[in-house]
Amino acid sequence: MNVESQILKSAVNGLYTIQSSRIKIGNAIVANFKEKIGQNPGESEEVLEIDAKLLLADLRSSYERITDGVANLTPRSFKQHGHISTFSELALIEMYNALVESEEDAEKHLKYAVRAFPIYTEFLEDVKGCGPMMSAVVISQFDIHKAEYPSSLHAYAGLDVVKGRGRSRQKEHLVDQTYVDAEGKEQTKKGISFNPFVKTKLVGVLGSSFIKSGGPYREVYDNYKHRLQHMPAHADKTKGHIHNMAVRYMVKRFLTDLYKVWRELEGLPVALEYSEAKLGIVHKVA
Repeated sequence: MNVESQILKSAVNGLYTIQSSRIKIGNAIVANFKEKIGQNPGESEEVLEIDAKLLLADLRSSYERITDGVANLTPRSFKQHGHISTFSELALIEMYNALVESEEDAEKHLKYAVRAFPIYTEFLEDVKGCGPMMSAVVISQFDIHKAEYPSSLHAYAGLDVVKGRGRSRQKEHLVDQTYVDAEGKEQTKKGISFNPFVKTKLVGVLGSSFIKSGGPYREVYDNYKHRLQHMPAHADKTKGHIHNMAVRYMVKRFLTDLYKVWRELEGLPVALEYSEAKLGIVHKVA
């Protein structure tokens, strides 16, 4: 991975660190104000999430009203508005606002940063459902120079199959990994062989975006899902299981397309995937 990619990776990691802090502060705010908005703990997660978003929007609005035109707000000069009734509550909202602004600034910079990479301007920019932020994750997390085969990307993202099952954190999927302990001695331990952050972003975020966007990869998902639903071997699988299988297949097709275009742009040899090399099945780039 070159220096520019390393810098992009640091920027992406920084963005998600800010985002994680923003979510934690937001959750703390919602927890502190639950009684004020009359939330019922028995309500569904979906209802609570909607209420949380409305609450945060309302609190940020109250914050603007309280601080508008005030140069140096102090506990003595503080006046409550809406649900914000103490200076400490105001300080918590201020922390949340600062993180929101930092996150927005980081996203803005990343949108420009990805344009320095040919794989973005020549491929990812035109992939429906894959915006600048997800492109930044893809570019910064994969080292195309180390990926000799399409399956290399699949494995790094935890989307390959081990002993007939998708890779996971279960014991049978762990591999031996070496590390140096505090005394400088090399030790071995069991660990995962894929990047869980990448897997979460690709399957959970990008996969959903592909489906919602209705682009070429949505077609890949629909076609494969239809095939699975009409295969006797999968007759006992639930709708959720079929959906997950189709999402994984769709994301793997995207990674295979990414591999081909990226390796060509870098002037690297492009290996055929197994289905092409051994079975003669040719897939067109979506």
